Amino acid sequence: MNRQDFMDAVSFNSQGLVPVITQDAENGEVLMLAWMNKEAIKLTMETGQMTYYSRSRKKLWIKGETSGHFQKLTSLAVDCDGDTLLAKVIQNGAACHTGSRTCFYRSLEE
Repeated sequence: MNRQDFMDAVSFNSQGLVPVITQDAENGEVLMLAWMNKEAIKLTMETGQMTYYSRSRKKLWIKGETSGHFQKLTSLAVDCDGDTLLAKVIQNGAACHTGSRTCFYRSLEE
């Protein structure tokens, strides 16, 4: 799928955003869930560095620009409904702002 067809397949919500699940390309570990707008997707495709949209700061941010824990894009997919993205990345350091490798470090014990 070319870039234009990919963008046409994405269904953005009423705020112009789409959720993206970020996964480690090497081992399949889910690292985080974030949001992207059209500009974030385009910049990610152009630079190969994961760029997200911060809903709290209302601006774009490159993962790692503060922490140094960058994410290099290896693939980007859109789901069958067009309303969720899956980014596979090479993670440098921790993905979570807490310093954890993944944002999903807390789990329910049964």
